[in-house]
Amino acid sequence: MRRLGLALSLAALSLAGGAAGIARRAGPAPVRLLFTGDILLSRQVAVEQRRTGGSPWHSVAPLFARADWVGGNLEGAIGPDSDCVKAGDSLCFAFGADAARQLAAGGFSMVTVANNHAGDLGDAGRIATARALSAARVMPVSFEASPRFVRIGGVTLGIVAITLVPGADGRMQAVPSTEVAQRLRLAHTLANVVVVSIHWGTELQDWPTGAQRSAAAWLVDHGADIVVGHHPHVVQRPECVHGHPVFFSLGNHVFDQKYPETKAGLIADCSLWRDRLRCDGIRTRARRGSAVPVPEGNLGDAALASCAPAVRGPLVVDGWTMRPAPWSAAEDDSAGVVLEGWRGGARQWRTRRVSLVSLDTGLARRDGTPLLLALERHPSAMDGEVATRPHVYRVGSRGLIAMWRGTALAWPLLDAVVAPDGALCALHRGDSFLRPDPATTGKTRTMRYRWNGFGFSAVDDAGGSCARSLP
Repeated sequence: MRRLGLALSLAALSLAGGAAGIARRAGPAPVRLLFTGDILLSRQVAVEQRRTGGSPWHSVAPLFARADWVGGNLEGAIGPDSDCVKAGDSLCFAFGADAARQLAAGGFSMVTVANNHAGDLGDAGRIATARALSAARVMPVSFEASPRFVRIGGVTLGIVAITLVPGADGRMQAVPSTEVAQRLRLAHTLANVVVVSIHWGTELQDWPTGAQRSAAAWLVDHGADIVVGHHPHVVQRPECVHGHPVFFSLGNHVFDQKYPETKAGLIADCSLWRDRLRCDGIRTRARRGSAVPVPEGNLGDAALASCAPAVRGPLVVDGWTMRPAPWSAAEDDSAGVVLEGWRGGARQWRTRRVSLVSLDTGLARRDGTPLLLALERHPSAMDGEVATRPHVYRVGSRGLIAMWRGTALAWPLLDAVVAPDGALCALHRGDSFLRPDPATTGKTRTMRYRWNGFGFSAVDDAGGSCARSLP
């Protein structure tokens, strides 16, 4: 995404406001973000809570209180043990109904529910967990609902949650993949800072694998500004990857594992200040026989100290600043995005909730009026599927004005991006509308199109430039 997104926006639009504008809107103080590692609220953690009557977060409460936003990774689901979905000899982490309230009282703004235990209680557990968290005003982030957006002062965060480790219900993602690239692209277009939470690596291994390193570089190249990892249950040293902070593993935050190495944790401590993102780490340790994290001081990592990526400005289209509506507790785990149009410092309009796959700039009318390419998931009578459909919009005083609504160009569509020269590069499935067969996703074709004012016309892709533009 980084290959196209910002360059296209600068070429086709006027990105008014800029990163410095974001820092001013955020106020004189920096925006501080904290991210923790794995959180367990059953087994011996629950036993310790009942015995002591205290919160697992009493030692970090002053730290959390000084932050603007706190996120973590919740390992398990809310529901009864009887709903456990067993896969071989895998463990099942079932939490009581008060788990969400505990997280809220502990100071959490968000928890990711994309890991190998999020599906321990099947679909019913996923739904119950999301609803309970939302009711407690703790934002749940699954891959299916990614990206989530939040607004802190004048800064919009986009959060994408990924798991590369399959759970009892088999759900997992792949990096690289079109599905992950699309979520990163959408977050990168609409957010000033993109946070990727990823479950990966090898348990109890205190260094990142080659696969983790390759995935980290791909995530950054496709739009991630911060990568926070978990699953190994031990700390892996963070690094600066292609100019962006990557915390390969934050280790355990609240967990009952007994190995000495699993008692150590790391809290990613990131600030947005003077148009830059800067991160450090705060070391924690739980004493023997306890799961309560106690801060031990700053990490002071030299690589992170020199890693300060710029904060992006807002997306401005034809004089309209476009922002995603921030998450609200009424959403549960629903997918989709509501777009807002701002002018003169005030919101002028909102769209309905749209199952938005990606949003791209670079198209324009013959008079130079900029257009937006939106990929949305909708049903169609043509193929009887809920699938990715391309739409072209103009932005006006009443919101998005549809210029063209296609079913999927010439063939069923998987993905599409606008190339630097304004052409549309599309990745199609190998089947056709005459004989639709979604199982042909392993066979694809790439096509290049030009906007003609009424739709898209196929053009020659000399040199295969579209194959290089698509993820």
